[in-house]
Amino acid sequence: MTTPTPTPSPRGRRRAPTRIERAAGKAAALQRPRVILALLLLLALTCVMLLDGYLRAEVGGDQRVRTGASSSKVPDKVLNGGPILTFRGGRATTVSVPSKTIALTFDDGPNPTWTPQVLAILRKYDVPGTFFLVGSMVSRYPGIVKTMVQQGNEVGIHTFTHVDLSYQSDARVSREMEQTQLALAGAAGITTTLFRAPYSSETDAIDNYSWPVYKKLGQDGYTSVFVDTDSDDWKKPGVSKIVKWATPKGTKGASVLFHDAGGERSQTIKALPKYIETMKAKGYTFTTVSGVIEKQRATERKQTEREQAQQEQAQREQTGNAPAGLRGTTDGNGTDRLQAAHRKATGMTLYEGKALIAAVAVAEWTVPALSVGLVVVGVAVMGRFGMMLILARRHHRQRNRRRFAWGPPVTGPVSVIVPAYNEKECIANTLESLARSTHPIEILVVDDGSTDGTSEIARSAAESLGMANVRVIRQENAGKPAALNNGVRSARHDIVVMMDGDTVFEPDTVRQLVQPFADPEVGAVAGNAKVGNRNTVIGAWQHIEYVMGFNLDRRMYDLLRCMPTIPGAIGAFRREAVLQVGGMSEDTLAEDTDITIALHRAGWRVVYQEHARAWTEAPGSLKQLWSQRYRWSYGTMQALWKHRKSLTDRGPSGRFGRVGMPLVVIFQIVTPVFAPLIDVFTVYSMIFVDFRAALCAWLAVLGIQLLCAAYAFHLDREKYRYLLMMPLQQLAYRQMMYLVLIHSCITALTGGRLRWQKLKRTGEVGTPAGVS
Repeated sequence: MTTPTPTPSPRGRRRAPTRIERAAGKAAALQRPRVILALLLLLALTCVMLLDGYLRAEVGGDQRVRTGASSSKVPDKVLNGGPILTFRGGRATTVSVPSKTIALTFDDGPNPTWTPQVLAILRKYDVPGTFFLVGSMVSRYPGIVKTMVQQGNEVGIHTFTHVDLSYQSDARVSREMEQTQLALAGAAGITTTLFRAPYSSETDAIDNYSWPVYKKLGQDGYTSVFVDTDSDDWKKPGVSKIVKWATPKGTKGASVLFHDAGGERSQTIKALPKYIETMKAKGYTFTTVSGVIEKQRATERKQTEREQAQQEQAQREQTGNAPAGLRGTTDGNGTDRLQAAHRKATGMTLYEGKALIAAVAVAEWTVPALSVGLVVVGVAVMGRFGMMLILARRHHRQRNRRRFAWGPPVTGPVSVIVPAYNEKECIANTLESLARSTHPIEILVVDDGSTDGTSEIARSAAESLGMANVRVIRQENAGKPAALNNGVRSARHDIVVMMDGDTVFEPDTVRQLVQPFADPEVGAVAGNAKVGNRNTVIGAWQHIEYVMGFNLDRRMYDLLRCMPTIPGAIGAFRREAVLQVGGMSEDTLAEDTDITIALHRAGWRVVYQEHARAWTEAPGSLKQLWSQRYRWSYGTMQALWKHRKSLTDRGPSGRFGRVGMPLVVIFQIVTPVFAPLIDVFTVYSMIFVDFRAALCAWLAVLGIQLLCAAYAFHLDREKYRYLLMMPLQQLAYRQMMYLVLIHSCITALTGGRLRWQKLKRTGEVGTPAGVS
């Protein structure tokens, strides 16, 4: 059952790549774009969070408000002028509201609760209003703004994030204005020339810091709007006081300020109808800011026309000519110019605005949904931790009772199958550890087309150790499942133990591993895999994962009778059970998970034997670790999909589908996919929301994980010093594992297959120190 060793290639000619090398090349080509796609997906979600935070002023928010500054550099005619400030011709000019005229203005909207009620009141009384809108709110509630404009109201800019512009740079000021214009373009298809600064009031409040801002905006074509009368409705003084404070003295006209957002506005909603009725009863009319400007311009035109008429009359009297007539006459009421500040959005402004609205809509739905999902995931994970601790303790106490036994001792010989592909660094150590076994065994080394002399090294090691029970079987390179199946077919005993070519056993490992077969219901046994090369940072991280994540899990799954995976490094099977389910399948990358589920569905019981320890060489680099875990996670998804019908299996064979399948899907796929978002949320909260609260929450979760890990180390009698690496593991190693899982999910969604991937070995894991 051997094949000749391949002869070396003639000098000067490049050796043709083997099947496994070609497959590895294809795998690498497939992985790169999927890794990039996984990173882009995480980046996109991070951007969505930052956008949502920016809209809520959590990102880039500035709560500073300037008060008490000098106004020595502001012209007196501006300080004492009307509430409308323009820079026509580059010169500051103020406009006052005509007598018995109200320019009804509203700040801080739109708000989904209060703004529609305000609009309904204005529509009922046929009164126009001017709304100074916060850009972030416009982008969140575009439908309200569209209705507002269609109803005949006027809109102005109130910045994008409601910041005091006197503290901001020119670039920030421009960005606040441009972003709000884009929001208006996307929401209502318009832009506007009106502006009201947050925290502003009357013109006499303009100071030396805000005046340059108004001048700059004036040069850009904006009209800044202030107030004559402030209702102070934000103070919630009561309906009667709001009406009183909003009423101008005598018959004076006024720019009157109300708020349709920024807090609870029920008093405003009650006061507004009474105010409109009161002012109409006094003979007041209502208009927009543009309406006020149009009235002034109409008055100016009439004055100009009268002066022109007088001049023409004087000329006629002097010359006797007929009058030339009036030019440019108008009715002067400006009723068709109530929205004169609006400009139709076109071109890139319109498209960018619609893109902004769409992006915000995605953020508005995504972030809350993720928040709810993360809460559910957090509760589920904490519940799992609790269940895992309880069941692990029960498992340990049950299996370590003095009187516990699986049945009569299993003393018969067993077959140990060692699949090997280019394991020249490790195979001798593996055989040396098996030579010390306290249980009778035969050893089958199945060389899967190695090109490094693995089979020769195995034979040489067996001879030097005096091991007559070793058979070396060579086959063409066909993959690990084929190698294992070859070993099962060639095995002479009813129980077969499978291990990796880089793994070493303790002397008592095989004896401990096969004892559960005293129970005729047991079809397979999972051993306790240990990381041998744990003295590096990466090795220590994997050591923590093996002890806490894998072995603690297996205790829980054992009691629940739904063990999902027998580790490839150490597992034992009834030969008849393996043959019954068709052997090791090549349908998935995780042949160990595949056959474990198949055994469950065939009615066999799979258990965990904690005292059967194997020492394996974990990947020594991040690249190798990524490759290994990618194969594991993607293979697990393949196996779960292959056995999806287990969900409908009945009886004992359906237990995995009813219990194990949901647990694996939820806690090995779904929750880890959400885990990076939990970390992103945590970092986001630390930076933009509440550093102390977020840090305390993260430390609390870390504390719970440390507690679980410490208990797992206690059960396995491991040294606690490795737990010092756990905080760093949470910050770095865990993130990589999550990205691997996301990569695997994308691969599963986009399709693709990989073959058995060979990791680079060093052979540094030998017989454990202290084990004789």
